[in-house]
This record gives sequence, C-alpha cells and structure tokens, in this order.
Amino acid sequence: MWNNFKLVVSRRVVTSVCYSMVFENNVCGHYHISTAGLWGWRTFSHSPEKAHVSPQARPRSVRSAPPWRVMFFGTDEFALQSLKLLAESSKHNSSERVVDKLEVVTLLKELPVRTFANQNKLPVHDWPHVDPGEQFDVGVVVSFGSLLREDLIRRFPYGILNVHPSLLPRWRGPAPVFHTVLNADTVTGVTVMQIRPKRFDVGPVLSQELFPVPKNCTAEQLGASLATMGAEMLIHTLKNLPERIANRREQSKEGATFGKAPVRSVWTLNWSIVLELYTGMFV
Repeated sequence: MWNNFKLVVSRRVVTSVCYSMVFENNVCGHYHISTAGLWGWRTFSHSPEKAHVSPQARPRSVRSAPPWRVMFFGTDEFALQSLKLLAESSKHNSSERVVDKLEVVTLLKELPVRTFANQNKLPVHDWPHVDPGEQFDVGVVVSFGSLLREDLIRRFPYGILNVHPSLLPRWRGPAPVFHTVLNADTVTGVTVMQIRPKRFDVGPVLSQELFPVPKNCTAEQLGASLATMGAEMLIHTLKNLPERIANRREQSKEGATFGKAPVRSVWTLNWSIVLELYTGMFV
C-alpha cells in the first residue's frame, strides 16, 4: 500500500524512492504499445564524450552480437524483475541466449537484488567498490539511485543501459511512478536508454513503449506492471543492441519534468487515504 512508501537515504542525500510492490493479483494489466510508429527510427551523431565510449576504453575483444557479458546495478523489487530475466536468459543453451556472464552490483545491505543474487550464486560487488576491468560488454542499471562516474561508464564497450518507468523526458528523477499517480497521468510507459555521467535520465533512448494507466491504479500496482514490462523490453533491446544503439534518438527538449523524491512531511502521510481523496476528484 502507499503507507509502505519510504525513502532510501545515503550519505545525507536522497538516492531513491522504494515502495512495496504487489505482484500478485495485479489489477493494472499489461499493455504494450510500441512508439516506433510515432517516433520512427533515426540515426544521430553524438560527440564521443556524450554518447559513445572512446575506442581506448574498449576491451581487446568486443563482441558484436549476444550473448553478452553483463554487469547489473540494482537494489529493489523494481530492479529485481530485470535481474530475474537476465539470470534466466543466462541459463539458456540455445541461440536465443542473450546473457553469457552476469554479475551484480548493489548496496551493502539486505535488499531484494542482493538476496536474489546470493540465492542464485551470482557474483556480488558492494557499491561503490566496483572495477569491471575488461570483462564485460554492457552494464545495466535499474532503480539504483546513485550516479555512476564517467570512467566506470567508459569501461563498457556498449555503455550502460537504464530501465526507467516513465516516458522520458517526462518524470526524470527518483520517483517517476509516484508522480505519475499523484498527477493523474493517463498514460505512462517505460524507457530503455543509455546513461550519461553527472545527470540522471538524460541519455539517448534505445527503446520506449506506452502503458495506459488504469483507473484507480495504485503506485504499487503500476510499479509492478512497469517492472515486468521494463524487464521484457530490456531483453528485447539486448537481442539487437548494436542496431538499437546505431538508431538511438536524443530525448526531446520539450516536455521534460523532474519528479523529486517526496519530503518527509509528505511521505509519512497515510497514502491510501490521500489517494482515495485525490482520485475521487477524477472519477
């Protein structure tokens, strides 16, 4: 429920908003409406410091097709859905296998991602002590809450992908699902993008799909649906990663909004009551 809302604070800075997800009896449903027809695929040129890692940062042997060697950065239930599909893909013994090697980076505390990694015997690295060396092709970050430094991003030949639960550039920042519900948005979605250093959620888009927000849907239910949708989009993106990168598009400069994490005076409220009052205005 909304009263399960809490903030994760690290070094006196709010890093992310976590919420209890409801994956059973999910009333949100699951819709996939591709935006390829809306945006089309276009090729963009970018300066090396913005979109591509430098040739010097590439390992001696760079794969041109899956299966990939993946380093995953994540923490909570939303991130867990993507990690589960990556782990499942790594076990396939067919040409459909997307992941060859999978290791996990997470915070030094008991979180859903760490628990799953330990249970499935995946190597775990404690943030921020991470050195991927030249052992990985691509990074994936989902609901991690910490900016990744530029030299770390450049260690991955295909950069680091991010699964974000909004139609970027709308609702950049740590609480997109919260602000989607609070602002009574009727449509949201998931964006898979390449991250850039120094700023959250501003990188080029590799994949984006729409999701109609069901009436009276809670943040937990919406978050659960978007987590499942985002995990599937991530796998599809990895299947054709070089092509997706070649056809990436910059985010629009129009319509950008930033969803700040709720302050303490807000998130200590009984959100189930607030939601009833708020959504009642639009019934």
